[in-house]
Amino acid sequence: MSKRQLKLSFPTDLITEPVVYNLTREFRVVAIVQRASVVENQGIVVLDMEGSDDDIERSVAWMTEKGIEVEPLEVKVS
Repeated sequence: MSKRQLKLSFPTDLITEPVVYNLTREFRVVAIVQRASVVENQGIVVLDMEGSDDDIERSVAWMTEKGIEVEPLEVKVS
């Protein structure tokens, strides 16, 4: 199992769609919302994902195809 933390930036037309729910139904991943900020015309979500590398990559491709900007977040421990 791999774990990744991603920042998702949603286009206006997807703010009210159940994207995270659909993501977990469509792919074999666990998605945990760590933070979210949703206003009238902007949605940003920090999401922890767990699953196989292949399932995570396919889910990221699916979100990107829908128009969601996906950025990996790296946590550095010193």
